[in-house]
Amino acid sequence: MKAYVFPGQGAQFVGMGKDLYDNVPQAKEMFEKANEILGFRITDLMFAGTDADLKQTKVTQPAIFLHSVILAKSLSDFNPQMTAGHSLGEFSALVAAGAMNFEDGLRLVAIRATAMQKACESEPSTMAAVLGLEDDKVEEICASVNGVVVAANYNCPGQLVISGAVKAVEEACEKLKTAGAKRALVLPVGGAFHSPLMEPARIELEAGIQKTNLQTPVCPVYQNVDAKPYTDPATIKQNLIAQLTAPVRWTQTVQNMVADGLTSCVELGPGNVLQGLIKKIAPQVTVEGKQAL
Repeated sequence: MKAYVFPGQGAQFVGMGKDLYDNVPQAKEMFEKANEILGFRITDLMFAGTDADLKQTKVTQPAIFLHSVILAKSLSDFNPQMTAGHSLGEFSALVAAGAMNFEDGLRLVAIRATAMQKACESEPSTMAAVLGLEDDKVEEICASVNGVVVAANYNCPGQLVISGAVKAVEEACEKLKTAGAKRALVLPVGGAFHSPLMEPARIELEAGIQKTNLQTPVCPVYQNVDAKPYTDPATIKQNLIAQLTAPVRWTQTVQNMVADGLTSCVELGPGNVLQGLIKKIAPQVTVEGKQAL
């Protein structure tokens, strides 16, 4: 079986999506519609902005969503048997699979990005990459720290990202190194994504999701909160709401797709992070990426 997967925040680059805009009339129309919905010309920032422009969460998330979804919609042979996305990428996966339309997906991503940026500014928080420890050991050490710090991204075996208040994350990093982690490195990110500190953003996003009409997707969408496949619109909504404060279970997602028959995978959108992770989780799966037609 073939899956299409969609990247999350951090995959952006200047020039992303420009070839689609220049060469595919339908894509250009979708980009211009996005400029209208967002109220600013995000295409200017995507195609010719600076790295600093693109690193703003309120720009990064819709930019990656647009590149991924418009590329999927432009492929003549796009016929997914399963889809999944990493964090933000879950919205791309849902739109690509037909669970929600392009306009609604973009509006939700814009709400999500703005709410997350606001939540990050209200309290000093961060994330850290942890390499070389078992997941349960990382979870145990996080639980021993006084303050908010939790496992946020289960990226692949031996690679986990923790998230929380700055002091708690720093303390956890020291304990993780003592416990034998090869690395425990604080990341240059805006805040504590996929942690309880995102609760204000979750509440804001929930209001938008509840007003959005979802349909049954053309194929199962494997969702971050529990790594399982879903097609029921009501359940998809609840999982999407929970996603902001829950961990991204990417390792388990890929493992579950393999158990359900996954043999080949295509990453659509900027970057190649997911391709690398999938090769580590399931080396038997054929993996490729597309950033353009």
